[in-house]
Amino acid sequence: MLIRTGIQVISGLSIMVLLLSACSNQRDETESKVSSELENAIHTVHAESAGSKVIEPHQGVNQKPSPIVLEREGTDVTIKMTAQITDIEIEEGYMYRAWTFNGEAPGPLVVVEEGDTIHFTLQNKDPAIPHSMDFHAVQTAPDKSFTNVAPNETGTFTYQATKPGVFMYHCGTAPMLAHIANGMHGVIIVQPTGGYPTDNEVDREYVIVQNEWYKYNDLEDMTNGEPSQVVFSAKALHKGQINTNGTVTAIKDSPLLAKPGERVRIYINNAGPNEVSSFHVVGAIFDDVYLDGNPNNHLEGLQTVMLPVSGGAIVEFIVKEEGVYPFVTHQMNHAAKGAVGYIRVNADWDDGGKISQGH
Repeated sequence: MLIRTGIQVISGLSIMVLLLSACSNQRDETESKVSSELENAIHTVHAESAGSKVIEPHQGVNQKPSPIVLEREGTDVTIKMTAQITDIEIEEGYMYRAWTFNGEAPGPLVVVEEGDTIHFTLQNKDPAIPHSMDFHAVQTAPDKSFTNVAPNETGTFTYQATKPGVFMYHCGTAPMLAHIANGMHGVIIVQPTGGYPTDNEVDREYVIVQNEWYKYNDLEDMTNGEPSQVVFSAKALHKGQINTNGTVTAIKDSPLLAKPGERVRIYINNAGPNEVSSFHVVGAIFDDVYLDGNPNNHLEGLQTVMLPVSGGAIVEFIVKEEGVYPFVTHQMNHAAKGAVGYIRVNADWDDGGKISQGH
């Protein structure tokens, strides 16, 4: 299966000219030129570090990332995760003492199947603050199954994933905005029984998450301010794929890969916490789109997919030629703050990351 310089406002016409001018018959020149011109066109706004100080119990705390535990026995899936305090490098030289799941922000990817019963355990390694888990993929009474787990305690909850899709998960502890904006969010994919109609056509698939960062642990800025960074992360769906945190330039420095003529599937989710996403791949048209990742919500021929906060989608498209295909949120002020990634298309890539037919 598949950032303290000001923001330079750019017009749609100018970026179009820059992108068109990047076209070249020489692959290496094309990639270099596109990268250079995009960097000139979409200036990175550097991290805004002013804001609240690290709370006293978190001083000196930087807990090592820990792997998620996901084990299956029939339709019973055991998932064990941690809530913890871990430094995340939002951009080069700026570390954010994030509130995380398993030391990642966004948190680790969770993949289950439609009809699975999830037995979820959250170990709260935060020494001071309770945390919880709100899976958008399940239907349950929040006051029973999304309850707080106290510091240094463990909680276990059971529920069923009955609807397929690309769902957000996040900490639901009050104030919820602070927990999500400080890093406690991620994606859970529920694969549909019988798969998607286009499964056998897809060559490569990737998972992308969009999120925003604000002044460090500043609830006032998170509530009333503008994000200082808007970023994309890649979460590894298949062995050998990149797995990144919410870091500016991460998927430009380590782009997604494909070969000419391949059909690419992207599972995309907008974790917010406040801003919509207008997801667009430059140089491509989405042949098939499944809104919220549900196979019944099928659209064709879209240029851009609008994602509300927590909203997800699956988009599929063919990369016809060698070159660099940027993907952005077409909220261009947010692209200027970091929400840009690359897909590099090259006939000479090895097949690492290519999915097997039949998924």
